[in-house]
Amino acid sequence: MTEISSMLITHVKANVEDIEKLHAWHGGVDKILERLYSHELVEECAVLMTCNRVEVYVVSPKGSKVLFNFAKMMKVPNLIVDFLDHEETMHHLMRLTSGMESMIVGEDQILGQVKDLYNLAKQTGTTGKILDTVFSKSIQVGKRVRNETDINRGSVSIGSAAVELADDILGSLEGKTVMIIGAGEMGSLVARALANKNIKVIYVANRTFERAEALACELNGKAIKYDLINEYISESDVVISATAAPHMIITKEMMEGVMKAHKSDILMIDIANPRDIDESTGEIEGVRLFNIDSLKSISEKNLNRRKGEISKVENIIDEELELLKIQYKRQQADRIISALYSMINEIRCHERDAAINKLKAYHTIGEIETEVLNDLTHSVANKILAEPTKILRNAAEHDDEMFLDTVAELFRLNGNKNNKNI
Repeated sequence: MTEISSMLITHVKANVEDIEKLHAWHGGVDKILERLYSHELVEECAVLMTCNRVEVYVVSPKGSKVLFNFAKMMKVPNLIVDFLDHEETMHHLMRLTSGMESMIVGEDQILGQVKDLYNLAKQTGTTGKILDTVFSKSIQVGKRVRNETDINRGSVSIGSAAVELADDILGSLEGKTVMIIGAGEMGSLVARALANKNIKVIYVANRTFERAEALACELNGKAIKYDLINEYISESDVVISATAAPHMIITKEMMEGVMKAHKSDILMIDIANPRDIDESTGEIEGVRLFNIDSLKSISEKNLNRRKGEISKVENIIDEELELLKIQYKRQQADRIISALYSMINEIRCHERDAAINKLKAYHTIGEIETEVLNDLTHSVANKILAEPTKILRNAAEHDDEMFLDTVAELFRLNGNKNNKNI
């Protein structure tokens, strides 16, 4: 059976700069899908890209070779990449949707991201039966984990971790002035985490002012025009930036001007990817700059809080992984059985028509006679294939791939393995 292989570049081994470079490579997910799927050995593919991971999945008879060459083309350093085989990939994807592979263990955001990026691959036409099965199962597992365990109890997201980091660094956010830049999904997560911190003032800036107004209204904060960011940064104790801008929005030069009017230190946390704040901004006296990599300490604290739930999640994943393996085994047998039935049916129809034509040379053949001959040949074919069907399914259940391959070869059912429509 053609199996799944995957290539992972995540926060575990890569830093924010490594992942940022990959996000910018060849124009994003749709371009990577297009490039991958054009490879003659790739039958299906999907790509996941989030703020702290880039993961590539392929279905191919030579998956590891395809991905190794692809990593070289992307100029991914060996030290930050992992390659997984079929079973490892299935296990990883279930852990991913369950929030177990996230920097903030148990976060909910990843499940929606996997759904969205999988749907993009599906709409692009690069997925098929094998990836559809594993992604559908993994999404189902992610939902089950959140329904049956408390792994996502409380505030768990990159946004909430940024707020917790600020709280730890400053001792408390009570009475502070905080500015959120970006009113999208990540900015909203920051806002929710700030809601019970007794903040003095919350400013919200967004390129679309109406979105800034909507989020500020939820927080009882103040929306500000995007072109007035500098003025309000100078009044803030903490700035958390989380836009989707493809370029830097806060430069060193900007912050040098701001700090001339700022009377105290300012804490800046950049959780965007690509980054919003120029790294050299941290060199300015009075500016303390942190990014996604800085959240790892919060991740460790979060992990300790959720240790009691982790074993429950792992038990669910182990159980569902076994069910997925059985599902794939059945599919493997079903592909051969379907091809066998199709071949036999083609022969049956040809011979039925030949018999009818011979009989017509001697007698008038009506609809009843034709129907009887059709039912007869259909019944004979089904009875002949009934026992082989049981044997093939049993072979799949017991991992007898050699037997399945032999049957496929015996009846010439393999077809062209490079044809992506098979």
